[in-house]
Parts: sequence; structure tokens; C-alpha cells
Amino acid sequence: MADLVVISFPTEKQAEDMRSKLIGLQREYLIELGDAVVAVKQPNGEVKLNQLFSPTLAGAAGGTLWGTLIGLIFLMPLAGAAIGAASGALSGKLTDVGINDQFMKDVAKELHAGNAALFLLIRKVTADKVLPALEGSGGTLMRSSFDETKEAKIREALASAHAAIAESGAKPA
Repeated sequence: MADLVVISFPTEKQAEDMRSKLIGLQREYLIELGDAVVAVKQPNGEVKLNQLFSPTLAGAAGGTLWGTLIGLIFLMPLAGAAIGAASGALSGKLTDVGINDQFMKDVAKELHAGNAALFLLIRKVTADKVLPALEGSGGTLMRSSFDETKEAKIREALASAHAAIAESGAKPA
């Protein structure tokens, strides 16, 4: 079973940097992501989703290949490719892989204009190795499907930079 985590960031760059860092950790087999999407709230109130995988493009590519092969049988490879690309793109557009797009748009509407949210669908995680990567990122946990103890650890890791500054100012010199 996968877990969902949504972390908000003040800028799109911070969210993209965190996604890149987590993808790097995935290459080290410390985390297994089912999906990682950055949602950015535009100044006009619209939400833009930056997804790693585009099912529309994948469907169009696959449809073109199959359409060409079927078109060769009927001696019309160009017509087959065109029909295959169109039908593949349509089926790809109707397919939603990973986190539901409408859910992400609804959650991201809570953000202020210019802010971004990183949506993570986590299949497996080695928490003691991944949580230090979150430290000092400037993010805030918006939603999580983890239990309270794991959620508290995520909040603690995200807030660690702010806590260190507050403690250094609060201690007598």
C-alpha cells in the first residue's frame, strides 16, 4: 500500500529541488515513489501540474507505432499512423496514472499565488535515511496518510532549520 504526502513550498524551484533530491534517493533504493508531481498556483488562480510522466504523449507514441504496423497491412501506413496517434493520445489523456489530477488541483487551490506543492505517492521508504534530506528544505507538511508518529517525524524534519534558529536566539550567551 502506498502513502500520500503533500508538502507546500514558497516557490516552485524549492519544490522542484526537493523532487530532484528524492528522485536521487530513489536511485539509491532508499525510497520508492509511485508518483512525484509539483503543483504550482498561478497568479490568475489556475493550478499547473508538472508531472514526470505524460500519459498523453506515451499514448500518442504507442498509437503511432501500432497504427503504422496496422496501416502497413492495409498498405496505408501514414493513415494508420495518424489514426493510431490520435486514438493513442485520446486514450492517454483519459488515463490517470498515479495521484488523481483533480485531487491535486483541489488541494493546490489552498496555496497562495506563486507557491507550490509537492505531491508524493510513496510505496516504500527507509525513513531514517530519507528524513535528513527533508531538513532545512523550507517546506510545510499539508497532508499525509501516515500515522501520527511518522507524520510528526516529517514535520520535525521540515521544521528543523527553523527550530535551530529559534533555539540559538533563545539561549543565553
